[in-house]
Amino acid sequence: MKRIFDLTLLFISLPLIFLTLALVILLVKIKLGSPVFFIQKRTGINGIFFNIYKFRTMTNEFDDDGFNLPDEKRLTKFGKMLRTSSLDELPELWNILKGDMSLVGPRPLLEEYLPLYSPTQAKRHNVKPGITGWAQVNGRNAISWEKKFEFDVWYVENQSIWLDIKILFLTLMKISTGDGVTPKESPIMPVFKGSKK
Repeated sequence: MKRIFDLTLLFISLPLIFLTLALVILLVKIKLGSPVFFIQKRTGINGIFFNIYKFRTMTNEFDDDGFNLPDEKRLTKFGKMLRTSSLDELPELWNILKGDMSLVGPRPLLEEYLPLYSPTQAKRHNVKPGITGWAQVNGRNAISWEKKFEFDVWYVENQSIWLDIKILFLTLMKISTGDGVTPKESPIMPVFKGSKK
């Protein structure tokens, strides 16, 4: 049912999705150049890795030694706007069509974080990751990673179509107000230590 729900919403929204995608692709190309998309390996359901697709939000500037400048120096105002509005997440709709992700679920994190989860936190991989989730509508970037994992596990244990509808509605409200996006939001996910619970 969850898969049918995801695909039905996608197909209903196709005209708006295509129009928005085309506009953002054009803006990213003008403001940041190529490549337009950012591709990175993330952890999905059952710990299986997949490539996630997002709009690029940073420049390709290097230091004198040929290494990328720190992320905070490469993240432009335009890139911050894409992240705050969640428009950078739109290409993940392709991941939904492929079956890697769902509209709602725990956010997929980097593969190197996989060994760091406690057994309880690892339950977040019992479902497909999502573009938005229970943690995103209950604090987003304003809460700790440990709290996010608590919300993720709660979602896994209480998931339903009605809960997904509620989360999608609350997500739209959060995006429209910018609620939960901290002013000094870091583009880098900090290293966390899984609890022993």
